[in-house]
This record gives sequence, structure tokens and C-alpha cells, in this order.
Amino acid sequence: MKVLIFGKNKSEIEALVKQGGFEVVEENPDFVVSYGGDGTLMKAEHAYPGIPKILLKDSMICKKCSALPNEDILKAISENRYTTEELMMLEVATDGKTLCAINDVTIHNKDPRHAVRYTVSINDKPMGHTIIGDGVILATPFGSTGYYRSITDSYFEVGIGLAFNNSTEQSDHIILREDGVIKIKIIRGPALVYADNQLEEVQIEEGAEVTIKKSGKKASILTPNVA
Repeated sequence: MKVLIFGKNKSEIEALVKQGGFEVVEENPDFVVSYGGDGTLMKAEHAYPGIPKILLKDSMICKKCSALPNEDILKAISENRYTTEELMMLEVATDGKTLCAINDVTIHNKDPRHAVRYTVSINDKPMGHTIIGDGVILATPFGSTGYYRSITDSYFEVGIGLAFNNSTEQSDHIILREDGVIKIKIIRGPALVYADNQLEEVQIEEGAEVTIKKSGKKASILTPNVA
């Protein structure tokens, strides 16, 4: 099996990966070893989309990491004792640009001194009044234990979560079906759109609309089977 190791401390794990019977390569891998935590997984998926990920823990925060020692994870996978878990992703599109997120999509006021005004429609049905606040977070089940949870004090296991960030009026969070389509129109901005922890950002001007929905792409994680 050919693997590419991804992570800021990847040199620490290379010898162990090779000992596990894997060939370490720099391109065209069968799998990507994500060595770190949740943030590393997000970056690895962005850098190598669609390639199954092997999660090795180098962080206290790694929700999808196995509790097994790293060497046992590698052994199980090298022996084909694993299952493949697919994670839903979100797609955010605006102004001809599209970003994908495994964790969450954040729409935030560009200038923290000024709130952003926006409207929300779900499946082409307007929610109602203009909302004033710092923006919104749309999360996958995987991402619901992150920024979304810090706002709502909750998480979910199925669907798409919509949380209103610091709005001036009470706006309860919403959990939508996976096939829900959310549109955010900026009435007063500008605002910025982020996907996961990617460096790229998209600025949204007043009058522009952002569409968020389930992506046709999925992230895949190899989970070792416990013998």
C-alpha cells in the first residue's frame, strides 16, 4: 500500500509507517495518513480530496481517531482489517466560486465593529425578517461539536446544522435534512465566507447571495476493526 503522510510533525511517524509495511510516497498514494487531529484531517482532505484517510493521533482533539495505539491502527489496516466510513461534506457557492467543507461553513462580518444584515431562505422559503449579527455557521454532523456547539451548546448526528452567531434577536438554531438548500442574502455587508480551516476566503458584497448544500463529494476514513 502506498501512503502519503500529511501533518506538521509527519517526520515523527514516518519510521513507524514504514515498519507497518507501507510504502511512503510523495504523490499518487492509495491512502493519506493524517497525522495530527481534527484540524489536520480537514487540511488533508482539502489538499488530497477523495483519497481515503488513515487517522493517526498527534493531538488531544481528534474525534474520529481510534483509541488504539498508532502502531495497532497501521497493523490492522495493513492486514485489511478495517471499515471505510464516509463523511458528508458541504458545498458553499457564491459569485462563481465554490468551496467544500468537511466540518463547517462560516459566514462572518468582515469588520468586527459592524454587524452584518442578512436574510435566510431554506428550500426557497424565506425565514422571514432580516437578521442582524456576526453571521451564521452551517455544520455537518462531524463539525457540530466545534464552532456550532460553542454557539448552540448542542450537537447532532444527522443533517445540516444552522446556527446564528451573536444575533441581536433570539434566533434558535435549526437542524435541516441533508437535502436542504440554504441561501443567505447579504443585505448589509461586506461579509466573508470560510470553509473549514482553509486559508482561502470569499468576500460577499451587499446584495450577493450564498448557497450552501450537501456536496456530491464525500470524505473517507479508514477505521480499524478491533480484533
